[in-house]
Amino acid sequence: MTHEPHPLDFPADPFEVAQNAAADIARLTGVDRHDLAVTLGSGWGRAAELVGETVATIPATEVTGFSKPALEGHVGTLRSVRTPDGRHVLVIGARTHYYEGHGVRRVVHSVRTAAAAGAKTMVLTNGAGGIKGAWSPGQPVLISDHLNLTSDSPLEGATFIDLTDLYSSRLRDVAREVDPSLDEGVYCQFRGPQYETPAEVQMAKTLGGHIVGMSTALEAIAARQAGMEVLGFSLITNLAAGISPTPLSHQEVIEAGQAAESRISQLLADVIGRIR
Repeated sequence: MTHEPHPLDFPADPFEVAQNAAADIARLTGVDRHDLAVTLGSGWGRAAELVGETVATIPATEVTGFSKPALEGHVGTLRSVRTPDGRHVLVIGARTHYYEGHGVRRVVHSVRTAAAAGAKTMVLTNGAGGIKGAWSPGQPVLISDHLNLTSDSPLEGATFIDLTDLYSSRLRDVAREVDPSLDEGVYCQFRGPQYETPAEVQMAKTLGGHIVGMSTALEAIAARQAGMEVLGFSLITNLAAGISPTPLSHQEVIEAGQAAESRISQLLADVIGRIR
């Protein structure tokens, strides 16, 4: 069997690849520029329907550098949505996870494409495990900071980027205007795809972490490099290993996301509507 070469399998300027992808999106959607982008993680899929009027929906595989999502719960499309006030939102339903083994360039390609498409704000969402015992499955929380435990980075060479206030305090305040009860915590990105052991969860807790997952941190770094303002949301789909009294399963993640989908999608849509 021959392997069909993928555009990002070759040494190339990842920003040039992102520019090509942005050009594809403009051509396929008929929208020249997007003002804001949002990546929909597990459980957040319905938000796209609530943000505004869908202008176009395209299979991600038709855009340079994108491939079909490997994970159930991710929709595999890119959608252009026009908000009631006339802004255009790029909704990314195709996320490449680090554990898929395609390399960091592919992991952050969607974020770099969003920046190339004109987006000044990047909203990153995920389904994740909670370390705080007071949290319960189906609860959305804001990401205040992260611990990148992948031992990797989307930055190449002597590229020094300040990550102070990476998860914008201004945008978190906007989110709390919509829901003052929102809690927040430090997100820990592990490499995956295995769930964390109880000892690893305790390590994350000792280091100052509150949320454990397998995405988002690398994307947030790339978004900051591209000059975007970042807002992060985690849906607590389960309590983390050693915190939860029961074994973890991906089916549990899917079910928690489905149960909370309507509520958290409306929350996300309302927050996006307030971002300026």
